[in-house]
Amino acid sequence: MSSLSRRRVLFGGAAVGAGALLTACTSNESGTPAQVNQNSGDANAAPGDKVTIGFTAPAADHGWIAAITNNAKAQAQQYSDVELKVTEAGSDAAAQRAALATMIAEKPTIIVMLPHDGKELNSAAEEAMRAGIPVVNLDRAFPSRDAYRLQIKGDNFGMGLAAGSYIGEQLKAKGVSNPIIGEIPGIDSLELTQERSDGFNTALAVYGFKVANRRPADFTIDGGQKAATDLLQALPKMDALWNHDDDQGVGVLAAIKQANRSEFLMVGGAGAKSAIDAITADDTVLKATVTYSPSMASSAISLARLIAQGKGMSDLVELQVPKEITLASETITKENAAQYAKLGF
Repeated sequence: MSSLSRRRVLFGGAAVGAGALLTACTSNESGTPAQVNQNSGDANAAPGDKVTIGFTAPAADHGWIAAITNNAKAQAQQYSDVELKVTEAGSDAAAQRAALATMIAEKPTIIVMLPHDGKELNSAAEEAMRAGIPVVNLDRAFPSRDAYRLQIKGDNFGMGLAAGSYIGEQLKAKGVSNPIIGEIPGIDSLELTQERSDGFNTALAVYGFKVANRRPADFTIDGGQKAATDLLQALPKMDALWNHDDDQGVGVLAAIKQANRSEFLMVGGAGAKSAIDAITADDTVLKATVTYSPSMASSAISLARLIAQGKGMSDLVELQVPKEITLASETITKENAAQYAKLGF
């Protein structure tokens, strides 16, 4: 890619060509996104200039993160004009910063990055942008707009709104006027967790409700089980519970079963296959989950390819890929679980 072309994709100059955002979903078993047919007749699907995409995300020690990485790899394999170079992110922000420095030195066409923490990795992303390498910021947001060419993420505030609205409507229908509501977030220091809680509180306030007790976990099964055990002890009676993350929700449900509690309804978060299956079976307190799909990684790869090739999206009048994309959070219940089963990770 020429220096002029790099400047055009980095700063969002006029793009050539048109095409569609290629949507994808995860497989129930492998987390593989829907395949892209490069012979479909779509101008964007057809092979174009060779693109090298550098990819980095936290270690896959969490089902959702594993699905993110798997989706990125699988989506890249569908394009004959894409070479994906995955760089291990290490166990913390410092290690990922070092990994990103190595990646920048290798000069890929574009970088797709899910940071350990957006604030801590912001300056590293700015360095890549200054080096003429556009950055697609995936999920955990960089605070500076000059740290990314495209930011694609789930709607964390919207997750909270969806969870709170579902709980509010269910309790209102039951005639509960002063409910006891619990909350189990993920890692409390992350901005995304704070946004989810803000959305939850905002939705509950519409009904005149509020959270009675809140116990953070860490997005792990063990962490979810410990947080739930503490919460259940603190609240001997409860009407509703929102657990932010379905991975840690496995531990949350285990603690609930161990405590032999069933007087409340629970809402999960993200849309894991295990959660969708439990909602379908309707044999636990889990009655709904709000989506935060790792299929966003598939879209990130497709969009990174378009940006690097100087293309836009055919369904938009504008000639370039947007600066920011926020995916909607939807509510999965027993009534619509079958439609969302293919999105489970």
